[in-house]
Amino acid sequence: MSFENLNLHPSILKAIAEAGYTEPSPIQAAAIPEVLAGHDLMASAQTGTGKTAAFILPALQYLTEPSQSKSRGPRILVLTPTRELATQVNDAARKYSAQMRVKTVCILGGMPYPLQNKLLSQPVDILVATPGRLIDHLERGRIDFSRLEMLVLDEADRMLDMGFIDDVEKIAAATPASRQTLLFSATLEGTIAGLAKRLLKDPKRIQMAAQQAKHENIEQRLHVVDDLAHKNRLLQHLLTDAEVRQAIVFTSTKRDADMLAEDLFAQGHQAAALHGDMNQGARNRTLTRLRNGAIRILVATDVAARGIDVAGISHVINFDLPKFAEDYVHRIGRTGRAGSHGIAVSFASGKDVLHLKRIERFTGHAITPHVVPGFEAKRPMRSGAPSPAGKRGGYGNNDRRGGYEGRPNGNRDGYSNRGGQNRGTGTGRPASRGR
Repeated sequence: MSFENLNLHPSILKAIAEAGYTEPSPIQAAAIPEVLAGHDLMASAQTGTGKTAAFILPALQYLTEPSQSKSRGPRILVLTPTRELATQVNDAARKYSAQMRVKTVCILGGMPYPLQNKLLSQPVDILVATPGRLIDHLERGRIDFSRLEMLVLDEADRMLDMGFIDDVEKIAAATPASRQTLLFSATLEGTIAGLAKRLLKDPKRIQMAAQQAKHENIEQRLHVVDDLAHKNRLLQHLLTDAEVRQAIVFTSTKRDADMLAEDLFAQGHQAAALHGDMNQGARNRTLTRLRNGAIRILVATDVAARGIDVAGISHVINFDLPKFAEDYVHRIGRTGRAGSHGIAVSFASGKDVLHLKRIERFTGHAITPHVVPGFEAKRPMRSGAPSPAGKRGGYGNNDRRGGYEGRPNGNRDGYSNRGGQNRGTGTGRPASRGR
C-alpha cells in the first residue's frame, strides 16, 4: 500500500514524500481510513511504529476544508503526557503540513505564560499541549474550544499513570460533544478502557502488536552487580567501548541523573542530564545537542523514556531498573529505531530480583545474562526473594522513596519545582546538584 491509497490531499502527500516516506506503517494503514471515516478510535501499537502520523495525517486532511465556525480556537487538540512528546508531536505536525497554511501551537510547562498567551490569542488550527498547563489556560478563560473537531489522547496510559485523569476529563468536558476522539495507548484494558467508555462514542479498536511483543532488533543483556561501586566500574568500562556511539543511561531519580552525569563528565565523557527539574529551554537545548552528536551519553529519568526519537542511540543502559515493567519497554525502545540494531543493558543486584521478574513476565522474554571478564559479581543473583537492600546513599538506590518521575509531586506537568530550574544549560556540562 502507498500513501496515495489513503485518499490524502496532494499537499499532504507532497510533504510526506519530502520527508522521505514511501508507504504507511501498519498502524497508519489501519488507523487513517477509520479516522477519515469519522469514527472514534482506540489504538495500541509499539513505540516507534509511526503512530504520530496515524493521527496527524488525517487531522491535516480535515484542515484542507475550511471550518464552519468563525472562532479563533483550535480545530485539533492533541494531549500528551510529557513536554518532550508534545514537542515531538508539534514538530511532526509542522513537517507534514509544510505544504499547507496550518497554524500549530505547543503549550506546555516550562514555557513563559506571556508567550503562551500571545500564541493563544491568534487563530490556531492544531494545539498540542500537556494537560496541566492547558488546564491553567482553560481556567483563565484563554481557550475557546467551540470549533474543536478532534481530540487526540496520545499515550493515554502514561497520562493516567502521571495522575492526569481528572485534568483529561475536565478538558474533554470543555470540548464540543460532537468532537471526534482518538485514544492511543500502550494498553487498552483496565483504567484505559473505563476512560474510553466515558469519552469515546462507539470507537473502532485497533491493536497492531501487544505491548509485550519482543523487540526483535534489540539485543537485551543483563549484568549482575554487587553494589553501587560495582555498577560504576562496569558502566565506565562499557562506555569506553567504541561501539557505543550514543547511549541513554536511565536512573530512578532526578538527583541520581545529575550526580551520575556530573561524574561521567568528570571522567571525560560528553555527558549531560535530562529530567523534569530542568526548564524547557534547557531540556530543548540538551535534546538538540544529543541529536547533533554533541552529547554522547544522556543520563535521564523516565521522563525521557517516551518522546525521544534519535536515530543514533546505539545503547540503552538501565543503571537502575524501572519501577514499572512497561517503562522498561519504552526505555529500551529508544534504541533500535527505524529497523537499526540496538543493545539494551540492565544492571541488577539481589534486591532487584522481583523487579526483574516483573519485567520478564511483562515482556514474555528472559533477559540474557552477560559477564564481562574482570567485572564478575561476587554475589550471584538468586531466584528467590530479593536480599535486603544495602546501605543507602549516593545514587543507584532503585527502591529509595521519592524522586521517581512517574507520578507528579504536586505539580500538574508531572515534575517537581524544588530547585534546579537553572539545571541543564545545554553547554555540555551537566546540571549542578544544587549543593
